[in-house]
Amino acid sequence: MRLTKDFTLKELCVTKTGIHNEPNAIQTEALRELALNVLQPARDAIGVIRVTSGFRNPRVNAASGGSRSSQHMKGEAADLQCEDNAALFNFIKTLEFDQLIWEFGDKEQPDWVHVSFAKKNRKEVLKAIKKNGVTKYVKF
Repeated sequence: MRLTKDFTLKELCVTKTGIHNEPNAIQTEALRELALNVLQPARDAIGVIRVTSGFRNPRVNAASGGSRSSQHMKGEAADLQCEDNAALFNFIKTLEFDQLIWEFGDKEQPDWVHVSFAKKNRKEVLKAIKKNGVTKYVKF
């Protein structure tokens, strides 16, 4: 099923866990909104973008170490990588989004970019860091 001209539902549901991972109709619609409003514009501007994690059902989310309140389980979030993750992050900042996270990395490049899109977007920009082995989110 095609969500936009370049994104398919399958691409947004890939998992390395081996666990069946299929969204329901509400989650599929949320994925479509994420793809239409964030992912497709980013791909049009940046070029090749890999979705490393999109929709996660609760079992996949737990196996992936995701938060119990992860927007991935609602179909509202994706983790992305490309040749220049910083450029991707900065482009997405110009769009409408709920949460945008510079995931680890250094001052030049995040390891990956997390983005979510919801019905009511907070436009929250954060940076993920490890402190004493625990992930913390700080304002970017």
